[in-house]
Parts: sequence; structure tokens; C-alpha cells
Amino acid sequence: MTPLPKLAQIPAAIAALADYEAFARERMTPSAWAYLSGGAADELTLADNLAAFQRVRLLGRVLEDLNGGHTRLQLCGLDLDYPILLAPVAFQQLAHPAGELSSVLGASAMGAAMVVSTQASVSLEAIAEAAQTPLWFQLYIQADRDFTRDLVRRAEAAGYRALVVTVDAPVNGMRNREQRAGFALPEGVEAVNLRGMRSLPPSVAQPGASPLFGSQLLAHAPTWKDLEWLQSLTCLPVLVKGVMNPLDATRAVERGVAGIVVSNHGGRTLDGMPATLDVLPAVVRAVDGKVPVLLDGGIRRGTDVLKALALGADAVMIGRPYVHGLATAGASGVAHVLHLLRTELEVAMALGGCATLADIDASLIWR
Repeated sequence: MTPLPKLAQIPAAIAALADYEAFARERMTPSAWAYLSGGAADELTLADNLAAFQRVRLLGRVLEDLNGGHTRLQLCGLDLDYPILLAPVAFQQLAHPAGELSSVLGASAMGAAMVVSTQASVSLEAIAEAAQTPLWFQLYIQADRDFTRDLVRRAEAAGYRALVVTVDAPVNGMRNREQRAGFALPEGVEAVNLRGMRSLPPSVAQPGASPLFGSQLLAHAPTWKDLEWLQSLTCLPVLVKGVMNPLDATRAVERGVAGIVVSNHGGRTLDGMPATLDVLPAVVRAVDGKVPVLLDGGIRRGTDVLKALALGADAVMIGRPYVHGLATAGASGVAHVLHLLRTELEVAMALGGCATLADIDASLIWR
């Protein structure tokens, strides 16, 4: 197991990822907490992402040879020590004054790849300069397509290794918890990477606003043609994030994407969708090994990572848990979250009789 970095700021009571939540909530404003923790509408999908992992049970194996065990993998041109990445999370200065700069330091300490949000509160160049670990750039195709092209060029110039295009949010979900809390970005926190973009329709419909259909908002929403246009702009691998339907996965693979991220946006877009873990096997079958499949949503334990890998994922991404660590203890908290999750994964693999990721398959799942 990887030795733990010096983490003097970590409260002694924290033994697992879930323990961070209470500490993080104490350190954030109620409005910021509503933004980070909330989901869409009645938050059914948000809750089911967590519950899905609790529904799945593991079958261990005994007396297997575990000599030479490791968690290394290759993913879209990266050599990674373990299959856990930091997912894109917007406006991380809501959780900690240094925001994404602390997250990337924590990721670098643990050798984890990080996916940087278009809506980061720190510039993509500053994050890249601080990084000692591979970075991918999460991209929303903006209504201002010229500005989108410029974002791609900036990511390439800064050394990002792939683009992760979020495709499941042509509009924001109806985030009632945010509305009730009166969430608004505080002074000094903004999507700095979008400075200078032409003023275009907002990305969210509000109660009482004019009808959505027929509006300029949907007129600018990206389509499959825009994905192809984006691929034509860059030599970087392009992954699509937000795929839940096997038909969409097939269509994306046919268009030459480099990877699929099974995601329901952390339950923040269309409420009532199934959990990502529940749809993962069908998406994996549709992809048929042609490109890597990643999953996010609901991971809180190393056993959750093992379950996702056993059901066909090549790697996973975590979002809220590392921001809880960030809010609690900055870079040390992010590193500790990754350390805990990796340690739990290695223990689960050993108890499941798996020396390497290649040994993990559906036989570990009790049915």
C-alpha cells in the first residue's frame, strides 16, 4: 500500500470517506453546502446512486496467490497507479479558499489523475502549473462556439491530456435545494475560464420564466454534430461524460470517442434516472470493449470501486467525497480521501482473491 503523506490537519475522528461530510458541512456556508450536496428536484437519483452500491453484494475468494499484486492500469494513454480519478467539480473555492489548487496538490501527492471543470474557480493554466499529475479537461460545449474552440486550444497548450465532454446537461436540472437556500456565487468566486465569452442565454430555466421549448437556450444546445466538430479541432482523446443509455454509448463509439463516462451528473440533472451502477452493465455490453468505460456517482468505499470494476468499469471518478476532504483540510484532505479509497480497494481485492485489476470480474458479484 502507498505510504500516507504527512496529514497533520486531518481530524482524528476520520476513518472513512463518510466521516468527512460532517466536518465539511461545518466549514461551508449553508448556501455553498446546498450547491455541493444537493441534487435535482426530489433527489431520488442522488439517493439511488448511493443505494445501488448497498444493494450489490460481493463474493470473496480464498487461497489465491496474491504475490506481486498491484492496481496499475493504462487508461487513454495514461499509466496510472490505481483506477480512481478526481471528477470535475465546479467552483471549488466554495469549499476552500485555494479551491482547485489544493485539490490538484492532493491529487499530485497521491498520483491520481484529475479532471478539471470548465467552471473551475481557478484558471486551467494555474491548475496545470501546480500539477504534478496528469490532467484532463472537462468541457461544456458553449453556445459561443468560437470561445469553445479557444478553450480547447488553451487546454492543449497547458498540457492537458484529454478532453472530457459533458453531454447530459444542455440545461441545468431543477435544483430545488439550491433554490430554497438562495444559492448565488459569493463575491470573488466565478467561472474564471469563461471570462470574455459572449453573453448568451443562461444555462438554466427558472420557475416562472418563459417556456423552454422554442427558446434560444435550446437553439444553442450541442448535438452529435457538435461532438464531431469538437473532435475535428483536436488530437487529444475525447471522452463523453453523462452517458446512461446503451444506445447513446453505441452511437458515441461509432463516432470514434476515446472513452465513455457513465454518469447522471451526480443526480443533478434529470431526477428519476437510475443509479449509474445499475445501468453500467448494459453500457459495458454496448461498448463491447472498444473503448474504456468509467463510472461516477455514489462511490464512498473501496468496495464500491471493486463492485464497479467487477460490473465492467475500467476506472471510477469521485466528486463530492474529495470536496468534503478539501473543505475539511485542503490538499491534505484530498490526499487522505484518495489514500483511504485506494487502501480500501486493495484490501477488498485481497479478500476477493484478486492480485491485479485483470482478475476482477463478475464472478465477484453475489446474485
